[in-house]
Amino acid sequence: MIPAGLHRFPLVEHIVHGQPAAEAVREEIARLQRSRVFLITTASVARDALLAGIGEALGSRLVGTFAGVTARGPRQCVIDGAAAARAAGADILVAVGGGSVIDAAKVMQLCLRHDLVRAEQLSAHVGGRAEPATRPTDAERWLRVIAVPTTLSAAEFTWWGGAYDPTRGVKEAFSNAMMMPQAIVLDPAMTLETPTHMLLGTGMKAVDHAAERLASLSGNPYNDAVSSLALRLLAAGLRKVLGDSSDIAARAEIQYGAFLSMCGGWAGATVGLGHAIGHALGAHCGVPHGETSCVLLPSVMRWNVAVNAHRQQLIAEALGRRDGDAAAALADLIGALSLPTRLRDVGVERAAFGAIVKKTMADPLTKNNPRRISGPSDVEDVLEMAW
Repeated sequence: MIPAGLHRFPLVEHIVHGQPAAEAVREEIARLQRSRVFLITTASVARDALLAGIGEALGSRLVGTFAGVTARGPRQCVIDGAAAARAAGADILVAVGGGSVIDAAKVMQLCLRHDLVRAEQLSAHVGGRAEPATRPTDAERWLRVIAVPTTLSAAEFTWWGGAYDPTRGVKEAFSNAMMMPQAIVLDPAMTLETPTHMLLGTGMKAVDHAAERLASLSGNPYNDAVSSLALRLLAAGLRKVLGDSSDIAARAEIQYGAFLSMCGGWAGATVGLGHAIGHALGAHCGVPHGETSCVLLPSVMRWNVAVNAHRQQLIAEALGRRDGDAAAALADLIGALSLPTRLRDVGVERAAFGAIVKKTMADPLTKNNPRRISGPSDVEDVLEMAW
């Protein structure tokens, strides 16, 4: 029996894949009839020839660039980027980079919409449960984003974004239907300058998206189809990229796999404890999101298997393992990619467990976990398994 549910598709208009980014961005800007384009990126991506190509394609329509986004997108860099876009009179933002850049651009949209000029003003907008499929009444007052990802974090496929609050040591979420990029450009060539270790790590973040959605008790046939295919594309493509970093076809496969890894969420399939602990590890210990997936995902599966073995079998099958052991299948993939496998491998000490547990328990995704989290000791059990 197909479970009751709701499929909600967010306000993205075009997902362009396999086309050169400079050409695709130029065409999207023309389609949207925008004339004052503002680029958002990092200092490292700003040095890439491929970004220069996007700027050249835009010509006189490019009115400025902000290359000040740093890891985790601190509040102040979001405020600074919004101020620069405001001063340039931008009518659209183009975010080129990984998850921190795309998240930062989304929160910059919020700052521009509400005229936020100080980091503390963001506090009034934290959280929210935006309806992603419905244009809000103030839709015309929002600048939109075109996202050009250079990693596989898949931040471009959500209507929420995060900004890091250094005073509390947490990455906070902000959401609005208009924060979904208006267009997404998936050009595998844009990943060529990304360090291979980072690309593989963010690829495991995409694996995490698909695996936790397949493991979810809120799954449905749509989710099962897209998330299973995501795992197949990612597992095969990541191994190919490790073997030959110049394999553009494999890079296209993993980009598409990252896209599919998010689609199950549009059909109501949730992520759970792995993501919640990952958020805490990133904020408290500075562990990159891809590495949090590597060191946590097999242990989360083992802890949950008592209640969702039938769902985990789908993960094992997608990864080519016939015995239904999803945790082992995921561990095999992580090992094959030479990525870290234990918390201790990424510098997490047991002394940090208390703070990690506290932040995990405050994360709303903890409530989505297939096996009910009865208290902090459950989270600590998973950390011990992963340590």
